[in-house]
Amino acid sequence: MNKHALPPYAQARQPRRARYDEETINDILDCSLVGHVGFIADGRPMVVPMAYARWGRTVYLHGATKTRIVALHSDGDPITMTVTLLEGIVAARSGFHHSMNYRAATVHGVTRLVTDPGEVEQALKLITEHLLPLRWNEVRPMYDKERKATGVLALEIEAASAKLRQAPPADDPEDHDLPIWAGVIPIVTSLGAPVGDGIGPDVPPPPSTHLARKKFA
Repeated sequence: MNKHALPPYAQARQPRRARYDEETINDILDCSLVGHVGFIADGRPMVVPMAYARWGRTVYLHGATKTRIVALHSDGDPITMTVTLLEGIVAARSGFHHSMNYRAATVHGVTRLVTDPGEVEQALKLITEHLLPLRWNEVRPMYDKERKATGVLALEIEAASAKLRQAPPADDPEDHDLPIWAGVIPIVTSLGAPVGDGIGPDVPPPPSTHLARKKFA
């Protein structure tokens, strides 16, 4: 495995769609806004959607200090996260061959409770700016009580994989002449124009909102 590949977690059932190179995996992680995080709590598997940010081979997650994912996890607990970017509905000439075009990445690793104040602030800045680039310096500094109420977990990536499908329908050759439409219906993700909350001074949308929209342009 080359130095730019992350270890795969398991052999893919559709190996032609699998990718293990770091560039592909990181690109998917960096383009998505929400990760679905899986962990064990009270003996049960849990999956929750969370905002996140990647820094190298670390994924930062945050939540209230009393939430399950923060309160119940100590250093070294197993955890996983998956993100999916839907890009098209694939309509075939048979129901069997209908599919989706997508890019998805799954990362596996262990937790590390972030306690260093400097790393906590850096992680919260990364998560904020993953949603809205440069936003951290546009808002007021965090109060001490806000920082104390917020827990930060680091998911240290130990294994990762990606799956991609970006193709037309895979109809059976004998179906090609059927008078049935087949093709791909693109799914487009975009951010609309910012809408103020109508409270306080009349302030124009800041640069972070324009940079966020460019992410999906």
